[in-house]
Amino acid sequence: MRTPFAATRPYPIGSMKASPKNISTFITANLERILEEWESFAATFGAVADKMSVVELRDHAKQILEFIAADIKLNESAAESALKSKGRSSRPTDSSSASSIHGRLRHTSGFTLLQLIAEYRALRASVLRLWENENPNCSDASTRDITRFNESIDQSLAEAAVAYSEKANQTRDMFIAILGHDLRSPIAATALAGSFLTKAGVGDEQTHQIGVRVKRSSATMSGMVNDLLELARTQMGDGIPIVRQHCDIMEVCQWSMEDASAAHPFSQFLLETEGDLLGTFDRAKLQQVVTNLLNNAAQYGDRDAPVVVHASGDATEVTIEVRNKGKKIPSRAIKHLFESFVQAGGDVSHPRTSLGLGLFIAYEIVLAHSGTLSVKSDDELTVFTARIPRC
Repeated sequence: MRTPFAATRPYPIGSMKASPKNISTFITANLERILEEWESFAATFGAVADKMSVVELRDHAKQILEFIAADIKLNESAAESALKSKGRSSRPTDSSSASSIHGRLRHTSGFTLLQLIAEYRALRASVLRLWENENPNCSDASTRDITRFNESIDQSLAEAAVAYSEKANQTRDMFIAILGHDLRSPIAATALAGSFLTKAGVGDEQTHQIGVRVKRSSATMSGMVNDLLELARTQMGDGIPIVRQHCDIMEVCQWSMEDASAAHPFSQFLLETEGDLLGTFDRAKLQQVVTNLLNNAAQYGDRDAPVVVHASGDATEVTIEVRNKGKKIPSRAIKHLFESFVQAGGDVSHPRTSLGLGLFIAYEIVLAHSGTLSVKSDDELTVFTARIPRC
């Protein structure tokens, strides 16, 4: 059984090798003792480390220490030292360095980012404590050594953290890609089956009700997949891509109402239009906007009152309003409504089946059209308003 890491474990002065001149040569001369502490600390991470061998627990620690020892010896200007202290080293990050590889492998092994950082904290504490035991009388040169050591280990930690985060992002992107690709076909097949079961003359009333539930479930799943894919795109930093084409906003609203009706068959949706609704927009994305707003209204609004879509157009912009009666959205919640994974509070007549992404995605799509999405809510009515300028 491995001994847990203990930050206060004493080491008698002189119990190790002869006192070296500086911290760099100290690390090189005492690698094994430092690695024992690294291993002991890494072994305290519970289930994630229980099945790991000594080699895996010490993964790249020796190379990291050797890098730190060598880095301390390098000549460094005051400007370079200042940059490193702020996490902006002039030395380019090397994806093949021991620190980068260590960060990626720790992610693969199931370590959290906090556990990765804790390893470096333990390594820093071990080296400084053991070195201090060998050098009880610190000089100015010793102080400079400590500063250089801290800068070097911070640089190594930065490389490991960047590599860990990149690996996490790759894993997320792979998951999203698989989700989007592999689920679309079965969802489409489910929706087709639901449509068939609800046709007149197919089966009996029970068959029809089953078809309604199948259509509702497939519409809900399709909306979740679309929202997750759009979330992934926004987190990549490029925003949601827009492909403009000539379209009729009235048709966009009608199709959105059909989508929302499939997900909320017991809700009523009404469409009001006025003005010029023809323009150049991303039809599919705007349909997603209106569908998400309708789903939100049906989920949180008064089920006995219809959800009203009002679309209007003038010379400069198209405006789409989605209105529903129901309880007022608390003012403290409104400022967070367009954030990801946020759901409206309060009593809800309909079960919550969303991921809390609908309004966030709608906001991002309208923003990509150079438009605005806002909300007003009082004790009688809640109104979401999308204003989209014409090209």
